[in-house]
Amino acid sequence: MELDYEKLLTPAEVAEIFRVDTKTVARWAKAGKLTSVRTLGGHRRYRDSEVRAAFDAGQEAA
Repeated sequence: MELDYEKLLTPAEVAEIFRVDTKTVARWAKAGKLTSVRTLGGHRRYRDSEVRAAFDAGQEAA
């Protein structure tokens, strides 16, 4: 049985993609603009596909 795991990004990685501060990424998650997953240690992680789609949508709007 092969499991297909999606890559998860740290807040710092997401911030680097959007060129914003990590606090901004946390605010976006709190506002529901990005969906975050919590690790067992309570850290936020973001789905790579969702982050890329949001980034691409922002590029098209600009």
